[in-house]
Amino acid sequence: MTPYVVALAGKGGTGKTTLAGLVVRCLRRSGRVPVLAVDADPNTSLDAALGLRPVRTISDVVDATHGMRDVPGNIPKSTYLEYQLEDCLVEGRGVDLVAMGRPEGPECYCASNHLLRTHLDRLMGAYRSVVVDNEAGMEHLSRRTTRDVDLLLVVSDPTLIGIRTALRIRALVGELSLTVRASALVVNRVATLPAPVEQALAAGGLRLVGLVPEDPLVASFELEGRPLLDLPDDSPAVEAVERMFAAAELQGASR
Repeated sequence: MTPYVVALAGKGGTGKTTLAGLVVRCLRRSGRVPVLAVDADPNTSLDAALGLRPVRTISDVVDATHGMRDVPGNIPKSTYLEYQLEDCLVEGRGVDLVAMGRPEGPECYCASNHLLRTHLDRLMGAYRSVVVDNEAGMEHLSRRTTRDVDLLLVVSDPTLIGIRTALRIRALVGELSLTVRASALVVNRVATLPAPVEQALAAGGLRLVGLVPEDPLVASFELEGRPLLDLPDDSPAVEAVERMFAAAELQGASR
């Protein structure tokens, strides 16, 4: 199975992880299951948005194996690592979660990272959809997996600084060894764009695929620790994300 891979990137404070949770909800509701959610931001928080708590992260596995030097001699390294990775996967109703954890420390774990990329690629291949909540620079995603990205959603707030940051993120993607088939901008927590922001978008050429308004229900769920997967269908944010995906499909950014 070749999954449909959506990656999200954006500067801190734009609500990127919240949007990632809403994207997962949208994919599950539309029947594009099973969905694998990958929390690739070192500031792990997608688990709370989805109500799925991982016991271990991928970085925990890397540290525990010490670059694959501490693997028992009678077990193939690939088999041992696959067994360890099973502990990192949290299963839910149509949605599973794996958290990458913090980036590597100063010690090089090249052998284990190579095996991790291989096994994560195999893991992702078992899902119809994959959603990656990435840090702004996307270096974590580039290091960790060989998967290409079908749709990159760059998340911004409705400010000129946010839009300029989004444009820099898009430019950075071209510098990484990562294939992104389509990219688009999502402006979060706003119903209409200020005129200066619209002008900056037009000048930058980053395609706007949707606006997601402030939603009291989302704020209430987050304060109460309730998963965004349980938001009602008529939630304004939920409806906006579903319109966003419909627009992406019409413009050929989805399949």
